[in-house]
Amino acid sequence: MKQMKFDLNNNSYNNPLSSFHKHNHVFVKFAVCFLLTGLAVRLLFSSSIQFSSEVVTDTTLVVDNTLPPPATSSTVSGDFAFDESQTSRNVTAKCDIFMGDWIPDPSPPVYTNESCHLLEAHQNCMKNGRPDTGYLYWKWKPRDCELPKFNPRRFLDLMRNKSWAFIGDSILRNHLQSLVCTLSQVEQAVEIYHDKEYKSKTWHFPSHNFTLAVIWCPFLAKAAVFEDNDGVSSSEIQLHLDKLDTIWTEQYKKFDYVLLAGGKWFLKTAIYYENNTVVGCHSCSRNNFTELGFDHAYRKVLNLTFNFVTSLNHKAYIFFRTSTPDHFENGEWNTGGYCNRTRPFKEGEIDMRDVDAVMRGIELEEFEKAVAIGSKKGMNLKLLDTSHLSLLRPDGHPGVYRQFQPFAKDKNAKVQNDCLHWCLPGPIDSWNDLLMQMLVDD
Repeated sequence: MKQMKFDLNNNSYNNPLSSFHKHNHVFVKFAVCFLLTGLAVRLLFSSSIQFSSEVVTDTTLVVDNTLPPPATSSTVSGDFAFDESQTSRNVTAKCDIFMGDWIPDPSPPVYTNESCHLLEAHQNCMKNGRPDTGYLYWKWKPRDCELPKFNPRRFLDLMRNKSWAFIGDSILRNHLQSLVCTLSQVEQAVEIYHDKEYKSKTWHFPSHNFTLAVIWCPFLAKAAVFEDNDGVSSSEIQLHLDKLDTIWTEQYKKFDYVLLAGGKWFLKTAIYYENNTVVGCHSCSRNNFTELGFDHAYRKVLNLTFNFVTSLNHKAYIFFRTSTPDHFENGEWNTGGYCNRTRPFKEGEIDMRDVDAVMRGIELEEFEKAVAIGSKKGMNLKLLDTSHLSLLRPDGHPGVYRQFQPFAKDKNAKVQNDCLHWCLPGPIDSWNDLLMQMLVDD
């Protein structure tokens, strides 16, 4: 380029050839300048892209490092802002919220035995003297997404001018008390009804005009039960497989939301009736009765229950909760079984017992039949599948601390364990996270 510049500067401006070279020189300079400018822009743009790409990659890695690998590949943008409602709406579309693991969570429970005065004595593990508190510091983590914490204020807003019934056994009542305690941190619930034995109750949240009821009906079907509060029976249960209990069916139409659950009571000794006639029994000692098994009765009653709710024009929003395994070890509740573990199981460390697996299979089959019928009528039926996550929590039961200070008088006292129900607060609080997620995802 220096040589070109030297030659052009020594030519005469009056020479036509020189004039040609002069114009040619201008053209060359312009071309070179254009080339250099283009090269500079290219280099700058390339550098900018490389830098921008590195920043995005770093942001993505930071996000991915806080989450498990996604089930399918997707683009993650670190610059996209989203609110809680958007997270809630999309969470179950990305993953199965019922499959995952329990992970440590340092945040304290939403309520305690001091901040909620509605706890029943046998669930109040703190007051009853349970010495460890580690069972309080875990949260349920689905495999492929984050599960937002239950938001009591938002839940009450969603339930304004609505009514909800929990219909089933004592585990269901255990769950409802967890929900009432959590909601009461925002607005105090007012108890407006209880039955003679305080097993069925109704609460009202005045500022939201929200009614929340628990209807104790452990079989969902008509039954005569002869046992005390400690589960000791004086005679076999008499269970009618062809009649639902009117204690809930006559109230059903007044509720906007219904949660149905049962299961464990079907494992008890019982005599089965149809058309008011004995047709068999389960685990009974009478030689003249046919052993039909709990599975026969459970399927019959679930089928009857789902046929009832899907046959009506009343379109309540229906949840069905699967049965939850117990954690008795070295015996059953009445033969010295206990549960003294202080940490959750990891996935794969425990298998579901045969009876629980059979019960769960029946539940899934009958529920799928109900969904097939209900969906044609525009009904909402949702499966609240708590079996797996509950199986992994042997540490969350009252155990011997279903009683107040069980070893205060005698350190070697023989005390009945409760390895079926849950301490409050405790793992059962996570069921509310699942329940709300299912509500906002619909």
